[in-house]
Amino acid sequence: MSLPGILIVLGAIAGGFAMAGGHFPVLLQPSEFVVIIGAAIGTLMTSSPGLMRKRVIHAVMSAIKESIPKKADYLELLKCQYELFMLARRQGVLALEGHVNEPEKSAIFKKYASIGRLGHARTFLAEALQQIVNGISPDDLEALLDAELDTIKFEGHLATGLLKTIGDALPGLGIVAAVLGIIVTMGHMDAPPAEIGHHVASALVGTFLGILLCYGVLQPLANNAEIQETHQLRFLTVIKAAVIASARGVAPPTAVEFGRKMIFTDERPSFAEVDKALQAMAGGG
Repeated sequence: MSLPGILIVLGAIAGGFAMAGGHFPVLLQPSEFVVIIGAAIGTLMTSSPGLMRKRVIHAVMSAIKESIPKKADYLELLKCQYELFMLARRQGVLALEGHVNEPEKSAIFKKYASIGRLGHARTFLAEALQQIVNGISPDDLEALLDAELDTIKFEGHLATGLLKTIGDALPGLGIVAAVLGIIVTMGHMDAPPAEIGHHVASALVGTFLGILLCYGVLQPLANNAEIQETHQLRFLTVIKAAVIASARGVAPPTAVEFGRKMIFTDERPSFAEVDKALQAMAGGG
């Protein structure tokens, strides 16, 4: 998850500050927090038409929770596809209709629960097979799935791009807070040196917060969400490759192999692992 990393960043900064003899109360400047956080929220609201605010919040929550397909998830996917392809091969594509029309009620999909937890995966697979049931040609199905993948990709890029933009704005907002603090300081030039020093320190906290929230929090969260999006799109690409191969009449084990080859190498189940799993399913059937 991203949360431990953020805590390490904050802990390291706080620890270094303490080791240098810094006093934490000087960092507690509510006015600077109001300027930075308030301006960031205002920037988000100004920059986010339509459903974009909801998408940005979803991107942040996804980065915090972290949901990247793992090797076991890919193996479950390949097994699920094999079972569906074998059903279509033995009983005809119409036998898939009950499973793809209501995948949440399908006995096959229920056996592979991880697919339902990974974003659009179950819907993407079910709708792709639904098109096969409807008689679409493999070439048209490939074009259709590519269009959906592009849509999902651009939808995710909008949210992470906006999150990065807000992060990029934070150092500038920190400078605004610092300038406001200097203006306040200039109004107290007749005060004792200790009070003037306190006002200057308060002004610098604004710059500190802007830079910290940008490079220590928002930018890493945006990068995390972007990487997760890439992995989830790869999961859908695995589905697409296997489904297209099956639609072209390839045997189920070979169609599954088309999907396996699309998995990143360090997450990919070996050929032997997949073959063993499929043989166990065939033996059990």
